[in-house]
Parts: sequence; C-alpha cells; structure tokens
Amino acid sequence: MIIKMKTGANEAQIKQLLSSLEKKGFEIHSSFGETYQVYGVVGDTSKFDIRSLYAYECVGSVVRIQEPFKKVNRKIKSEDSVIDVGGIAVGGKNMVVIAGPCSVESLEQVEIIAKAVKESGATMLRGGAYKPRTSPYSYQGMGLEGLQILKSVGDKYNMPIVSELMDKDDLPHFEKYVDLIQIGARNMQNFALLKELGKTTKPILLKRGFSNTIEEWLMSAEYIMAGGNDNVILCERGIRTFEQYTRNTLDISAVPIIKKLSHLPVIVDPSHAAGKWDLVESLSLASIAAGADGLIIEVHHEPEVAFSDGAQSLKPKTFDALMKKALKIKEAISDL
Repeated sequence: MIIKMKTGANEAQIKQLLSSLEKKGFEIHSSFGETYQVYGVVGDTSKFDIRSLYAYECVGSVVRIQEPFKKVNRKIKSEDSVIDVGGIAVGGKNMVVIAGPCSVESLEQVEIIAKAVKESGATMLRGGAYKPRTSPYSYQGMGLEGLQILKSVGDKYNMPIVSELMDKDDLPHFEKYVDLIQIGARNMQNFALLKELGKTTKPILLKRGFSNTIEEWLMSAEYIMAGGNDNVILCERGIRTFEQYTRNTLDISAVPIIKKLSHLPVIVDPSHAAGKWDLVESLSLASIAAGADGLIIEVHHEPEVAFSDGAQSLKPKTFDALMKKALKIKEAISDL
C-alpha cells in the first residue's frame, strides 16, 4: 500500500507511524518530491485495516496497490527515475543510444566500430564477450578477454560499456569492466541471477523475455530492486509471435505501458526485434516517437563477415543516417 503524508506533516508523528508498521513486519520504501512525501509499504497488507492509519494526523491518503510489483510501481514513485551509467543519465528527458557489435571479435574490430558510432553521437558502447547462442556450435564469445578489450576501447573514447552477463560466477569481472550489466531475454527469469544482481550497485539493463508478459518483466525488475539495487533500466527487444518475416515482433505498445505502470527508464532494441538491418531505422524512429528513453543498436563495419548477427547489424554510414533522424524525432516530440 501507499501512504501519502500531508504537506508539512509532523516528522515525529511520521517516525512513530513508520516504526509501528515496521514492528508489524512491513518493509518501508520512501519517495520524496518537492511537494510530497510518499511511503510504500511492502508485505501482506490484505488483512490490514488501512482505515486505522488515518488515526495519525500526518496521513493524507492511503491506497492499496493491486499490482504484485511494488518498488518498480509508479504509484510508489511518481517521478521518472534517472539512472546514472558512467556519467550518462538514462531516463527523464534524455535520449541515449547504445551501439556496437553483437560480439567482440578483436581489439581492432571494436576500435573501428567504437570510433564510428562515437562520431555519430552514440553515448555508450555495447559488445558481447559471453554469447548465449541457440546452437552450441555457434561463436560463444571471447570471455574475459572480450570484456578487457571493451573496457580499454571504452576508456579511449570515453564511452560506458554495456555487455551481457550469463552466469553469476562472472559477476566480479562485470563489476570491474562493465558499466551497464545486460541481462538477456533468456535470463530474464533466472531468479538466482536476479537476486545476485540485487546485491551489486552496478546499473542493470533488463531485457524482456521471448514470451513474457509485461507484468512478468516488471516482476523480474522487482527481484533486483527488492535485493537493494534500484538502478534498473528496462529493454523491449521484441517478443515471439506467429510472424515469420521478422526475427521477433517489436511490441511498441510496451513503451507507453511501461511509462504508465513504472517509473523505470525503458529503451528499445530494434536490432533483435527486426533481425534484418533494413528494418532497424523504422523501428528505431517509431520507438523514439513512442517515448522510449533510448536505443541499443548493433553496428558492424563488415557485417558480411561478422561472427554473429551480421544480418541485423548496421554499417557505420547507415547508423549515422539513423542518428540524424532519431535526434530530429526526439526534438519534435520534446516540443509537443
């Protein structure tokens, strides 16, 4: 449930109320704005008489939350969360673009791509060092060496690093070399891994699962935040449907729905949704127009010989053209 305090409420009374709730076994989460104080009460409130709270003079209103997700809920925090990723603000009125190769192949490859996307306006560098592949015979990534390559190139071009974590045993390496830890679709409901991520302070990019509902996606974010890590960014990357023409079906409607239900930033991955490079621009522009806080796009200077996902990777020149259009779309909707 949510307790909103009256303007100018007595602080001693508020402390007394919160102490009483904690003694009953409830967990309290606070959210403060310029004109409000809101407290989220987490626990089994189904048998709790919320009317009893009005006995406290400091209480303005009490609302029982029906949704199973609490900390990610916009009812708990009405203002948009802005997540700091290596000095880059994600959320609010900002638009971030994360770009880079699907897989780290070599230092030279990452250098070439990083230089190009940086010049086009990308703010973060992505790259897969540990690759979850459907086939065990497909390229699995360079592992720790790949993270080290990303880190060195990211430092050179002043770009925070984004890479996918598959196993909690590798988390120490990611805490050292990665600025934004990506959790892929396959691991969205790996609850043991999500609990470990709740213990780190590193920002998390949580991708939606292949066939998961929006509520299930938000509940996965809840796992991370319930563990103590509030630095979560959501990523819509397309869901599995009956359609065969695209790799996945991009759920554009998820963007405004998330904005309504949650205060967390949401970005879109048009590359994995499309599976085809020539669809990426249209999906990117539609995502920005729908209110997405950013994009994560695969770029490769030689996609024809890429170790993975070459078919959906943009060449630097195409990415540059997309960036120019995306900025115009962002400017247009900002003026509305």
